[in-house]
Amino acid sequence: MSSLFPGTREHRASNNGVEIFARVGGSGPPLLLLHGFPQTHAMWHRVAPRLMQQYTCVLPDLRGYGFSACPANDERNFAYSKRAMGQDMLVLMQELGHPRFAVVGHDRGGRVAYRMALDQPEAIAALGVLDIVPTYAMWHKFTVHLAMKTYHWLFLAQPNPLPEMLIEQAPISYLDYTMASWTKSKNLSAFAEEALAEYRLHYATPEHIHATCNDYRAGATFDLAADVADRAAERKIACPTLVVWGDTGIPSETEAPLATWHEWCESCSGAAIASGHFVAEENPQGLLDHLLPFLATHAH
Repeated sequence: MSSLFPGTREHRASNNGVEIFARVGGSGPPLLLLHGFPQTHAMWHRVAPRLMQQYTCVLPDLRGYGFSACPANDERNFAYSKRAMGQDMLVLMQELGHPRFAVVGHDRGGRVAYRMALDQPEAIAALGVLDIVPTYAMWHKFTVHLAMKTYHWLFLAQPNPLPEMLIEQAPISYLDYTMASWTKSKNLSAFAEEALAEYRLHYATPEHIHATCNDYRAGATFDLAADVADRAAERKIACPTLVVWGDTGIPSETEAPLATWHEWCESCSGAAIASGHFVAEENPQGLLDHLLPFLATHAH
C-alpha cells in the first residue's frame, strides 16, 4: 500500500483489545480521514498528497475493514456502532498526540465522524461529511428511489447468516457490482487498479463480509437509537461542518441534503460536485476545491 501513499508510515493502536491500523503522513495540524463501505483507507490516495502538504494526515481502517481487527459482535450491535468506531479513532489520535483534530469522513466513515462530533465535541475542531445525510434522516425519509439505490441498508442489516451466506458465493462480483452502481459512470473506471485490488483483497474474506454486515446491523439499531436520542435532546453538532455530495450520489436522492444537515449542525456549508458516491476518487479536485478553504479556516 505504500506505493499509493509514498512518504507515510504505519501505526497500530489498540482500543480494548481491538487493533486499528492507520497510515500517517504529512505535517501541520492533525486531520483524520475516514473511509466507508466497502473500502479501506486506500480511497484517499488521490487527495492525500495535496492534504499532506498542509496537514498531518491520519488514514485508518475502521474496525471490521482493511487491516484493522474484526471483533465479535454483541446483542446490541455496539461493537460495530459508530460510537465504538469513534472511540477507536479517539484512542488512535490521542496515541499520536492529537487530542483535538479535524475529521473528514466518507460514507460509513462520515457517520463515525459526525457521531464523534456529537459524542466528543471537545475533540473535534472541524467536521467534513462526504456523500451522506444523517442516519436518522436516511431511515425516516426513505423513498422508493432512495430505497432502490440503498437497498444494501436493508439487505446487509438482515440477521446473520442471510446476507453473509449470499455474498460469500461471489464476494468480488458483489463488491464490483455495488461500487460500479454507485458511480456517476456506472462502471469501475473511476478507481485505480491498485486501490480496487485492495478493496477486493479485504472484502472477499468471510470475516470482513460478516463484519461489514454487522456495521449495517448497527446502523439499523444502535446508531439509529443514538441519533434518536440526540434529536430528542436537541443536541447539535457544535463545530463548523462541511457537507459535500455527488450530484448523482446517494444524498442526491434525498430532499435538500444541506438543509437536512442544517437541522443537525450549529453551522454548516457545502454543495454538490460532479460525481457519484465516491467523491474522493471520482472528482478529487472538485472535493479539494471545497475541502482546502474549509480546512484552512477551521482545522487548527
